[in-house]
Amino acid sequence: MRKKLMTEEGLRVLDVGSTSPNNINYLTSLGHSVYMADLVDDACSPEWVTGSDEDGKPVWNIEGFVKQNLQFSGRIFDVVLLWTTLDYLPEPLVAPIIDALHTSMAPKGQLLALFHTKLIPDQAPYQRFHVTATDEIEMQRAGGANQQRALTNRNIERLFTAWAGLKQFLAKDGVSEAIISR
Repeated sequence: MRKKLMTEEGLRVLDVGSTSPNNINYLTSLGHSVYMADLVDDACSPEWVTGSDEDGKPVWNIEGFVKQNLQFSGRIFDVVLLWTTLDYLPEPLVAPIIDALHTSMAPKGQLLALFHTKLIPDQAPYQRFHVTATDEIEMQRAGGANQQRALTNRNIERLFTAWAGLKQFLAKDGVSEAIISR
């Protein structure tokens, strides 16, 4: 992904997560347009829960959430930095968000996602990620969201079946990395 960001000019980048001034400065210095969407913090808002079902589980206003958070006035993105967002979202929002991102991306666009390999909420705080000029990504604790899931490689493949390609890598610190092509 870093190679794409370094060699291609004028990309539209969607950074999904807590706002990172470092990312804005770095990506705009490379000549890219940067848009932000903090889905996890917004998903924690009670305004998206419309009630509960017969089992007492929350019922989500999924359409409203997607419309407010993933409508970009016709903008199409070349790169999406999704980070670990899916690990922290309520389950009913995950698939609709992936579908909305698919719609919002240019053909052959790429999405970078990180996934925890184990469900350890007390040891996996929600993080803000900072792109750097190296292969390293800096992390900083952000917000109080709890990890909701750990996805296996097979789960990740199922979530992204509508996408053209998926490359997964095991990163350090119990996180896997995926580059997913539109």
